[in-house]
Amino acid sequence: MPARCVASFRGSILTEHRYLYRFEDAADAVDWQPVDDVVMGGVSSSELALGPQQTGIFSGVLSLAHGGGFASVRTRPRSVDLSAYEGLEIRVRGDGKRYQLRLRTHPGFDGVAYQVAFDAEQGTWHTLRFPFDAFSPTFRGRTVPNAPALDASQIHSFGFLIGDKQAGPFRLEIDWLRAYGPAADRG
Repeated sequence: MPARCVASFRGSILTEHRYLYRFEDAADAVDWQPVDDVVMGGVSSSELALGPQQTGIFSGVLSLAHGGGFASVRTRPRSVDLSAYEGLEIRVRGDGKRYQLRLRTHPGFDGVAYQVAFDAEQGTWHTLRFPFDAFSPTFRGRTVPNAPALDASQIHSFGFLIGDKQAGPFRLEIDWLRAYGPAADRG
């Protein structure tokens, strides 16, 4: 079941935001590294590349062979304090499949990730907004019931993942990823 998506709309009505990735040059795409099911013997593959329209394109092939079943990309670890913001927004154009936006609050490779699922409608640009409290703690695909809530002051990486037995080619185009807020405006 997808997490709460507070709003879906074209364009932004917010004036308070912080762009995290805009894919205006190759540097934004180079920061993203694939982490696919090959780490557990699978054969899925993915990449995030700069598209011709200055967008990030998360694409590849998801395979269920050899016990696999996920493909993902994530940014290299760096500390980002987003505690002044209420959540994240993404502007995406998809292929009709379900994806996850994932956050990590530690610099290590493995461990708890905080995720929110979304459906990426085929061929249409959509802006999706996810408050930080909509992100659920998971570890290797399973919910972690006793994990602490997401600490937005300790974000170390951002990522996208496709799984859920959606075998075959996939393509998610990302215009931008940004924090929205400010948190002081919470009601």
